[in-house]
Amino acid sequence: MKKLYLFIFTVLCVGTTQAQFNYPATKTVDAKDTYFGVTYTDPYRWLENFKDPQVVGWFKQQADFSNAILSNISGRDELVAEWKMLDKLQPPRINGRVYEGGRIFYRKTMPGEDVSKFYYREGYEGKEILLFDPSAFIKGKKLSIQSTLPSYDGKKVAIGYAEAGAEISTIKVLNVDTRTFLDETIYPSWFGPISWTFDNNSFTYFSQKTGDNTSPEFELNTKTKLHKLGDEVKNDIDFFSNESYPKLEIKANDLPFVAVSKDSKAYIFANLSNVRSEMFTYFAPIGQFNSGKIDWKVLCKPEDKLVRGMEIINNDIYAITYDHAKNYQLIHTTLPNPNWKNADVIAAEKKDQTLESISHCRDYLLLTYSDGINNHIYKYNFSTKNTTEIKLPYTGAGYVFCLDNKTNNCNAGITSWNKPYTEYNLNAVNDQFTPSTFNKPPVYPAAYKDLVVEEVEVKGHDGVMIPLSILYKKGTVLNGKNACLMDSYGAYGSSMTPYFNYMENSLAIKGIVVAIPHVRGGSEKGESWYKAGYKTTKPNTWKDFNSCAEYLIQKGFTSAGKLAGTGTSAGGVLISRAITERPDLYAAAICNVGCANAMRMETAPNGPANIPEFGTVKDSIECKALYEMDGVSHVKKGTKYPAVICIGGWNDPRVIAWEPGKFAAALQNSTTSGKPVIMKVNYDNGHFTEDKSVTFGNFADQFAFAMWQCGHPDFQLKK
Repeated sequence: MKKLYLFIFTVLCVGTTQAQFNYPATKTVDAKDTYFGVTYTDPYRWLENFKDPQVVGWFKQQADFSNAILSNISGRDELVAEWKMLDKLQPPRINGRVYEGGRIFYRKTMPGEDVSKFYYREGYEGKEILLFDPSAFIKGKKLSIQSTLPSYDGKKVAIGYAEAGAEISTIKVLNVDTRTFLDETIYPSWFGPISWTFDNNSFTYFSQKTGDNTSPEFELNTKTKLHKLGDEVKNDIDFFSNESYPKLEIKANDLPFVAVSKDSKAYIFANLSNVRSEMFTYFAPIGQFNSGKIDWKVLCKPEDKLVRGMEIINNDIYAITYDHAKNYQLIHTTLPNPNWKNADVIAAEKKDQTLESISHCRDYLLLTYSDGINNHIYKYNFSTKNTTEIKLPYTGAGYVFCLDNKTNNCNAGITSWNKPYTEYNLNAVNDQFTPSTFNKPPVYPAAYKDLVVEEVEVKGHDGVMIPLSILYKKGTVLNGKNACLMDSYGAYGSSMTPYFNYMENSLAIKGIVVAIPHVRGGSEKGESWYKAGYKTTKPNTWKDFNSCAEYLIQKGFTSAGKLAGTGTSAGGVLISRAITERPDLYAAAICNVGCANAMRMETAPNGPANIPEFGTVKDSIECKALYEMDGVSHVKKGTKYPAVICIGGWNDPRVIAWEPGKFAAALQNSTTSGKPVIMKVNYDNGHFTEDKSVTFGNFADQFAFAMWQCGHPDFQLKK
């Protein structure tokens, strides 16, 4: 090991432009698949077998290799110190608030704490009481809270916690008054408890066969189970699954969730979920709950094109649809006979804004719209049927939620690229905003107030205009000499919504340009924007990203030798294909827990649920589309690729580590640029983690590596 480290340091000191890195050896195999007459080779398939000690050893060698390089870059530790300083400036951060039985339950993170703890208080003004501290629960274990579900009377809480960012919960039930746990322990459960029953003695929860995030059975044929307090967990009822209701023909990759709602107590609701944006929901009379055989009726199916949100209030149903409304509209029908084809239009489609979400309080529906970047809030009056706008205190990304929707007292949160999250109490009757009872705004150093935001549109490869948000330090000279980090996603219809990201903003105050392309695959411009970066149209996602890179270079914000791109999770498709299609545009790239091997994605543990978004190799058209998305398949030997850091979470249940691992292996064996390609492995992490100390170290490694390769003076090799 000492020889390896010495060799790395020797190579790095001669400079990255000529250096050739002595990467851990990666063999190739003669693996291939033939689909619809076309043969696709897969020489790194052997890396998919996490039960093979040779594979485990390869990832460990890559981790050691990357750690040796990353620890030798200046500026990395300074970033961590900066973020810790900023974190300590934060007031106590409260989230996940729920109001039940007159009590408010929430998670709170104190300044400097790594993970949140769970508290409650009697009403808004009651004394705060600590209920659960995950850091002290099991000695020697780094736990974090995944979910909390108070019973309707507020006397019990089902808590899901996990270790090392794994997300797979162990569920325990806490007696609130005695602050002691009941005997039952439920494991594994990815999504934890779902819904208490109205008698507060039972709850439904998500159940799966295994907690092994490498198993092909990880999310297939899952169930909603019902647990009655005091009963043996092994006797829990299979409440909703393909096994208990075979006539419903629930697909193996559909995830079942069953809940009751205090807003509509006469019914039970069951949802089939995966990454599909359209809702698929059943319902039945509450009287059938304990019947053992519920007569489920369809509330909505994917063909009804309901997305983004549904509010059910007694027998009234309000839902967002894109049917004949590419920017979405709000419609209304009723139980027990919903009729979506003849539903009433409550809020018609807006020409210049997209309907993002809905919620409700006692007298109003609250509607959040987006103009592509910033949000606008409206309220629909149940009595007058009129809709009016609620003017936000400042422009940014805003949303409204109501702890107790039997009142008109709500909460509103607002943030933007250069303004920290600020929360308010909102009186929905008179639209008055007052300082929040819970969260106080942070106060950052003056340098963070000196950041400029520029919103532009860039002509894409096909003439379509791509929104681009650019954040930079006031006074930045557009001479092409600035390092730049470009960050985007482009999947599932998830938009790049403005928010104050103090980790990226800490780069901006150093003179680094931060750019956020709003590529197709998100929904900044409605449903058609999403579907223009989806399956067969997916190339628009990375082509939009590259078009924005060209714009930034042309306008002098940066140059190709100083530009880094980053994509996380499904954004791995974006970044892996952006650099394999246009390696000349980038100095560096970050593939963070990224989907870089789309052709093999559906064989991964979380792959089946993602078929609706990306496609399947079993369909001739979708198979070709998957090949186009596949970064690994598009790596060509003898190409001068940018420097690349791939990151994999060893406990990741969403994107298994072999996807970025295979991409790193292919690049290491192919690039001729002399620039480093490293595979960082987070053994204490999953897809992400609440643990700030782990998060800070992870992103400091990524940013320091990228900025080193962009030539920023603060990020250089240590002498």
